[in-house]
Amino acid sequence: MPAIVDDTYAEAFRSIYVEFLITARDRRWVEHAVAAATGNASSTILCDCEAGVDRYVGPGGDESAATPDGRPGAIVQLHIPRFRKDRVRALEMAALTRISQNVLTCPTAACFNLIDSADFFRMGRKVAFFGDGFQRRVERFGRKMWWIPMLGGEFLIDRRLGYAEGLMGGNLWYFGESVDAALAAAERGVAAIARCPGVIMPFPGGIAGSGSKAGSKYAFSIASTYEKYCPLLRDDPRAESQLPAGVQSVMEIIINGRSLDAIAEATQAAIRASVDTPGLVRISAGNYGGRLGKSFVYLRPRAG
Repeated sequence: MPAIVDDTYAEAFRSIYVEFLITARDRRWVEHAVAAATGNASSTILCDCEAGVDRYVGPGGDESAATPDGRPGAIVQLHIPRFRKDRVRALEMAALTRISQNVLTCPTAACFNLIDSADFFRMGRKVAFFGDGFQRRVERFGRKMWWIPMLGGEFLIDRRLGYAEGLMGGNLWYFGESVDAALAAAERGVAAIARCPGVIMPFPGGIAGSGSKAGSKYAFSIASTYEKYCPLLRDDPRAESQLPAGVQSVMEIIINGRSLDAIAEATQAAIRASVDTPGLVRISAGNYGGRLGKSFVYLRPRAG
């Protein structure tokens, strides 16, 4: 019997984001670059950004999306909440750090901008200073790029890195009869979302086993465990448990993306893929009644 899908919504909030393409000699080195460039970027609670891979493209990936140099590649997004006062500077620094330290350093890698926007960072020029005066401007693949000589050969990067408005905070909660059931359902959801263009899942393997609420009893913490949904606090009266009967584990998927439509499409794909998972009791989502964001991602499609 399919799990219950709650008539609720995830509450997404505005972000600014960059989107760039990493290519390399083969898929293995693309994956190494992606793993490094998106590391330690699950949540802006303490990370410098939220980052993840949208999809793999070119040979061995989505071959309908060709790469400029014809090699295997991956599309990566980095997001910063728009409500941060230093958001533009913070996004630039997150991108500069990750591209210069994790992409440039990866053997055979190159980096291409994917957002053609009036708002941009002169990312290529800044990364190119690594060339210590030997760097130069070039035109490759019909693009204006910086060329940097490397011990391993060369590194190419577009001169500009555009940024635009996106969304953060789409989410799904999976309530399972066991850890295995909740995780299996979430894994099915992750696999479906991975096939949807324009979105990322920043947590490890796309899944958070630590769904949180805003605020804490401790003044220094801006987020904390959501005690009402912790199965091992069900019998603790202080937690005021709201868990459905029989639920022993809750897993969460967080979805950031280019647009509300992209996140909504990914959400529906995940629900379709996971709703029949054995041992899955319910699919729901977290929200704050519109206090955090004004973009609602409904779990049940609205008529019209």
